[in-house]
Amino acid sequence: MKYSNIPLAQTVVALCKEKGIEHIVISPGSRNAPLTINFTENPFFKTYSIVDERCAAFFALGMAQQLGKPTALVCTSGSALLNYYPAVAEAFYSDIPLIILSADRPSYRIDIGDGQTIRQDNVYEKHILYAVNLKQDIRQNDLRITGDGKNLSALDKTLNPIALQKEIQKSNEIAINIAINKAVEQCGPVHINIPFEEPLYAKVEEQFVTPTNIPLEVSTEEYSGEELEPFRKIWKKAEKKMVLVGVNKPNAVEEAYLKQLAKDESVIVLTETTSNLNHSNFFPNIDKIIAPLEKLENPDTYFKQLQPEVLLTFGGMVVSKKIKAFLRKYPPRNHWHIDSKKAYNTFYCLTKHFKTEPNTFFKHFLEGISSDNNAYQPYWLSVKASRSKAHKQYVTQIPFSDFKAYERILKTIPENYQLQLSNSSTIRYAQLFQLNNTLKVFCNRGTSGIDGSTSTAIGASVVSKEPVLFITGDLSFFYDSNALWNNYLKSNFRIIVINNGGGGIFRILPGEKDSKNFDDYFETTHQLNAKGICETFNIDYMSVSSENELVTALQTFYNVSNKPSLLEVFTPRKINDEVLLNYFTFLSKN
Repeated sequence: MKYSNIPLAQTVVALCKEKGIEHIVISPGSRNAPLTINFTENPFFKTYSIVDERCAAFFALGMAQQLGKPTALVCTSGSALLNYYPAVAEAFYSDIPLIILSADRPSYRIDIGDGQTIRQDNVYEKHILYAVNLKQDIRQNDLRITGDGKNLSALDKTLNPIALQKEIQKSNEIAINIAINKAVEQCGPVHINIPFEEPLYAKVEEQFVTPTNIPLEVSTEEYSGEELEPFRKIWKKAEKKMVLVGVNKPNAVEEAYLKQLAKDESVIVLTETTSNLNHSNFFPNIDKIIAPLEKLENPDTYFKQLQPEVLLTFGGMVVSKKIKAFLRKYPPRNHWHIDSKKAYNTFYCLTKHFKTEPNTFFKHFLEGISSDNNAYQPYWLSVKASRSKAHKQYVTQIPFSDFKAYERILKTIPENYQLQLSNSSTIRYAQLFQLNNTLKVFCNRGTSGIDGSTSTAIGASVVSKEPVLFITGDLSFFYDSNALWNNYLKSNFRIIVINNGGGGIFRILPGEKDSKNFDDYFETTHQLNAKGICETFNIDYMSVSSENELVTALQTFYNVSNKPSLLEVFTPRKINDEVLLNYFTFLSKN
């Protein structure tokens, strides 16, 4: 096995191995050669080569999302690491562990007019858990380590280079340990900036550094029964209690706690597509409950009837704008959030942050709490049943459109698939439908951007045990089409693109429509299709533009094949907004 002859490169890679960081996504470059050599030569690591750094970062994020442990990104110096930023921000807000390893030039080479030299130190300042600029090794033939590039021996002849290198090595080991441990413990991105002096490609046969692995110390806060008792009393006394769950990993909450909440008639549990929680007494389609109330003659009466006394939340970001607007206008007296790391004051009424995991919290909080007979849950379950009935009636009478396409697609996904969704219209349409309970659903809701959805889905599919279906809108797909530029697409990976010729979701927003200004700068209309992209990247392609064609295509779309497949669904651009807006009006009248 070969190793870079640079101590710092050996140290970084050795500590990644010691801490079990297996998956390494590398973008080609020269300055990062010492890291690339060490990672690719070592059979412990699973390495991936992806040219486009933005795609590489979301690819790594998709893997970390599934693995629940860090993946590492390796890039060269300069603008390369700036392309990681969208995924870094997504990882920061979605609590996904990423380790960014950026190669850099020595400090005396920055801001002197050389190409691809930017100020890399702490470049992700506002969206990173921890950032460190490692110290440059002292090389025998070049002791220039100061900012102005002066020779060390010329500055102070009494300094001992060997002793100084030992201090540098110790400092770097501590910093690398802190960074990786923080990524694991706090579930988020960290940035390790690594200066390398030339020459960069020299190799040796043996590893000559043995860095110290500082073990991770993880502790979960647990609240005693005595500490929880005041809150339990409030909970028991309240007649209207709402549990709202945002982004949540599949199987993250124990079934016993879900059943206890579901059978308590004073509790309604609102979930989303990304909550990955299922029970017949839960409310998985929030907008189907709330949006029709806005169209009633006296909506305030119904909203006050829905208004909870206690709101208990857990999970990540919430998709539904309707529930946010409702709870901000009709706030509960108490809002408690369960999360070991953070609590956002999303509804402007947060009163308590329980810094623990949901299972740990429910273990003590729900103990001995009996179910109440109450009209709160039964009433809204009857509303839910009415909405579901009206929903089924509505979809039988609408023309082929985005709504009809999603209805057909979502109910025919095979069991035990992983479903990856892009942002904007895709995730919002998915919120309106009852999905198969065996599906595991994911979406980049940290920043809710459309930029890396395809790359994330592909990264997730690489390490997923289940086949993966990715559903996306046209703008999101074309935006991230470089995601397909890699050698890791699995034959069971499936993509469905809903192509409505632009950013159709903007048509449901207030403002003038059907003008050139709107077409060009809001909806951004186009006449593109994915056929050429699929030919370029060797993906099976088929397209449909009617309901009958879609039904026929879906019958064979998931069949076993020897390469990935993409189905492009063309929908009429100018009716989608009407069909969606009329949907909520229809529900309100039935």
